[in-house]
Amino acid sequence: MRYLEIRCRVQPLEEGAEILTALLGDIGCDSFMDWEEGVLAYIPEQDFSEERLKSIPLDKASGIRWSYTVTPMEDKDWNAEWERNYEPVWIDGRCHIHAPFHAPDPDAEYEVVIEPKMSFGTAHHETTAQMISYLLDEPCRGKAVLDMGAGTGVLAILAHLKGAAPVTAIDIDEWAYRNMQENIRLNRAESIRCLMGDAGAIPDEQYDIIMANINRNVLLQDIPVYVKHLRPGGTIFLSGFYDGRDLDLIRKKAEENGLVYNSHRQQNQWVAARFSRP
Repeated sequence: MRYLEIRCRVQPLEEGAEILTALLGDIGCDSFMDWEEGVLAYIPEQDFSEERLKSIPLDKASGIRWSYTVTPMEDKDWNAEWERNYEPVWIDGRCHIHAPFHAPDPDAEYEVVIEPKMSFGTAHHETTAQMISYLLDEPCRGKAVLDMGAGTGVLAILAHLKGAAPVTAIDIDEWAYRNMQENIRLNRAESIRCLMGDAGAIPDEQYDIIMANINRNVLLQDIPVYVKHLRPGGTIFLSGFYDGRDLDLIRKKAEENGLVYNSHRQQNQWVAARFSRP
């Protein structure tokens, strides 16, 4: 399959690259790499549309400036290339996350198999790694868990392995949703309920633990919805934003909606935070 590389320069770099990556995914890009000036995005040549690329809704009003160049890539099996370079991940020496073509590790307390199709949530990113670390420390047995922006489903699968029930995983992206279903089957975790959509897709139920690893703007919008579905005494983990102003905004919105800040963790400026509902 022949791929095109879309080399995007973006300012401001951190927030702009995160937003642009999501928008590029909406037009068919299926893999991404960071670089010092922005984002490298890859799309099958037959799926590429210059018109759709130009119509990405980023303008001066958004405060994000970007430009791009498109270059044909060498014709090779890029998914196989990705798989060859995909490395297993260990979190806190307890959770081993690996692809089906890697051997399991007998020393792992929790073993999670993820088919590496370049969707978000492979645990290589700091936000996912920190959410996993938090979840490893959280009692889960018999608790109802909701995983919003589930990506590969790695958090929902780990909650299931830790004895949570029922577990619901939701993602707005169809491609991520299908990958999540595949990973749930690989981990024999078919009791996890998969749904496609945004916060409006949350069932009319209450949860003991809610995990949302998305981005700052979506979290600020949806925190009130999450709180409506969080039982008193429940816990909510939020990630996908940066230290500093982002954390301050998230904490303010959470506290305005009756949550209590407990703690946060930080890795390379990325933050995961724990809140509880009294």
